[in-house]
Amino acid sequence: MSALHFTVTFLLLTLLLEVNKAKSQSFIGVNYGQVADNLPSPAATAKLLQSTSIQKVRLYGSDAAMIKALANTGIGIVIGTANGDIPALASDPNFAKSWVDTNVVAYYPASKIILINVGNEVIMSGDNNLISQLLPAMQNVKNALDAASLGDKVKVSTVHSMTLLKQSEPPSSGSFDPAYGDMLKGVLAFNNATGSPFAINPYPFFAYRSDPRPETLAFCLFQPNSGRLDGNTKINYMNMFDAQVDAVRSALDAMGFKNVEIVVAETGWPYKGDSDEVGASIENAKAYNGNLIAHLRSMVGTPLMPGKSVDTYLFALYDENLKPGPTSERSFGLYQSADLTMTYDVGLSKSSSQAQTPASPATEKTPATPSVVAPSPEPKKASWCVPKKDVTDAELQASLDYACAHGIDCSPIQPGGSCFEPNTLSAHAAYAMNLYYQSSGPDPSSCDFSQAAMLSSSNPSYNGCTFPGGST
Repeated sequence: MSALHFTVTFLLLTLLLEVNKAKSQSFIGVNYGQVADNLPSPAATAKLLQSTSIQKVRLYGSDAAMIKALANTGIGIVIGTANGDIPALASDPNFAKSWVDTNVVAYYPASKIILINVGNEVIMSGDNNLISQLLPAMQNVKNALDAASLGDKVKVSTVHSMTLLKQSEPPSSGSFDPAYGDMLKGVLAFNNATGSPFAINPYPFFAYRSDPRPETLAFCLFQPNSGRLDGNTKINYMNMFDAQVDAVRSALDAMGFKNVEIVVAETGWPYKGDSDEVGASIENAKAYNGNLIAHLRSMVGTPLMPGKSVDTYLFALYDENLKPGPTSERSFGLYQSADLTMTYDVGLSKSSSQAQTPASPATEKTPATPSVVAPSPEPKKASWCVPKKDVTDAELQASLDYACAHGIDCSPIQPGGSCFEPNTLSAHAAYAMNLYYQSSGPDPSSCDFSQAAMLSSSNPSYNGCTFPGGST
């Protein structure tokens, strides 16, 4: 091979790796709220976002300066109409056309607008007039996009509160409040016909606040716990996020909309609260967001939607200092608006996203962090890192999440990959844990995973699935 051929090949491979890396992060987004008087400039915010692995940003409105600042960054932009605009959007197609022309056509495609949310939590607003006009407003916005030849590029949806569920436990019994059945069927039929997502706002923080037991905290923070068994499916759920998302999945399926995708429009955890706000702390916020990001990066998915990660928008980029209510409402920011520094590090920075260990409170066991303890006796020849026989599903899940979040290629255990089958937690965790170990030197201390793993001289490879092996 000539030097030129080698150089070109290397550059192409490098480019493909970067494209795949960017694609692998495309499910991580962030909310940009503007109920504040101390926000950085749009240009500074765009620069900050480009320094992170965040690939999408959700605006609650359609701020022109922010949309312009994000031009040519490749960052997907979700914009929204105000609830107050819904009556005009519903009754006047010309108003919808003007709104789309002003807020989308004027900036697209330089500004990568991907979704328009018509209103926020409208169905649970209690305003029957507004609720009845939601679907016509969505349809008119869609028609305006079609007229601008953008209907297949920019989707239209609306965002829902989790209180729309009448039942969420166990997840397989998830169902929507029948009081909103007819309205929901119309919205879901629109989602289904147009390929737009069903957007929800799950907050395990609020679940913990109503049930502040230690075991509930561990369940909410993706930390080792005994899990919660769904008696119908016999699935033992290991975290609240999966349970909440799967409850929505079950509710959608029960209404006959199995093909409508779910998007998590908001989820987060406050790092500060009033004295009576249980659970609001930096330790818990770092644990929730850090472990959620690791869970998403693992591509494990939820029990009812395995092998893929739901698009998830973290709440929020900055604090909103003018928000009313308790202190927690003003304390969700991942970054400080004053100097753009991280409130706490959850591995979103491009320079640290492959090296950050999600944190957890001092009173909880840190999930899957390789600790320096005496490793199992090392074999003399080739060695592989495998789970111990007595490890729990919680330990396997935490180990899998940790390994895939720290720089290894977990695509072989994703759908279509050479090691996807058997599609079990133990098989996927074994592959990821070994690859992490082999990628670390291999260093025996990296085959610990909180004492959930051991070194073995037996090659665990099978069929077309090859486990890399190292020598000791």
